[in-house]
Amino acid sequence: MAGHAPSATQRTKSENAFVRAVQNTSSVAGWCSALMILAAVFLTCQMIFIRFALGGSTVWQTEIVVFLVIAATLIGLPFVQFQRGHVNVDLIPLALKGKARFGLAIITLTLSIAIICVMLFYGYEYWHFAWARGWTSDTVTAVPLWIPYLSLPIGFGLLLLQLIADLVALLTKSETPFGLDAS
Repeated sequence: MAGHAPSATQRTKSENAFVRAVQNTSSVAGWCSALMILAAVFLTCQMIFIRFALGGSTVWQTEIVVFLVIAATLIGLPFVQFQRGHVNVDLIPLALKGKARFGLAIITLTLSIAIICVMLFYGYEYWHFAWARGWTSDTVTAVPLWIPYLSLPIGFGLLLLQLIADLVALLTKSETPFGLDAS
């Protein structure tokens, strides 16, 4: 079934200082992501106007639009996690009650944290290779690739923080497992 379960609660700012700080950081990341999408849309419109209305050449716009959209996706990850906006199948959490649902939430968050730690490690390593070796794109603009690749460690790092904050909120009982009512 599409959408939220009827018993899902809207996520609010936490009373825990760490969790609230991470939630605020995730909100800022969401705004940055939205601005990158907006910039990509404007650049695409500018590229279409230059190409088709003025008959001019566009050499850098496509590459920058691709980098912006990828960066917006990665940097927007923590905001989507904070808002519980990821696509999920909540059949099992809805079927479980009490300690079983709580246990599943702990396992899910722990596995997610482990996977994102691996992604963060390799994302940082990839960014560092591009930075240390002076990699540039194979286009006429020769963009230093460390700039767009920086969205890998930033996005996964912020998502890791949000997942840890979610785990803290769950363990301190300030949030319910999967955002579902206890009933």
